[in-house]
Amino acid sequence: MATGLTILFALELALLLTHEMDAIRHKEWRMFVFLKDLPEQTAYWVFTLPHILFYALILFFLLLNKTFILYIVDIFLIFHLVLHIVFKNHPNNQLSGFCSKWIIYLAGIIGALHLGLMLLL
Repeated sequence: MATGLTILFALELALLLTHEMDAIRHKEWRMFVFLKDLPEQTAYWVFTLPHILFYALILFFLLLNKTFILYIVDIFLIFHLVLHIVFKNHPNNQLSGFCSKWIIYLAGIIGALHLGLMLLL
């Protein structure tokens, strides 16, 4: 079962990273109150640069084999999915295509499944 959980986590992490690339492509920062009025290039950098730290922290704790990061990513993806559902009709939401939605929904669903299985086992 450990291999199955590892596969699920790898998929959810891959989907998360892919979503973030898609979010940059679709200028997701335009949905954020504190970023939408900044100049485009500034908003891009303010949105994009923290992702370096975010990715580094996830990889750092994974390399240290710290289980808590698995829970954090799972919970984040579930919360992230809920946010995208709540803001699906936001006027600046460009993540409305099938592929963008598929990535977001699948990441949240796999995150919930992974979290549930980790709690049960």
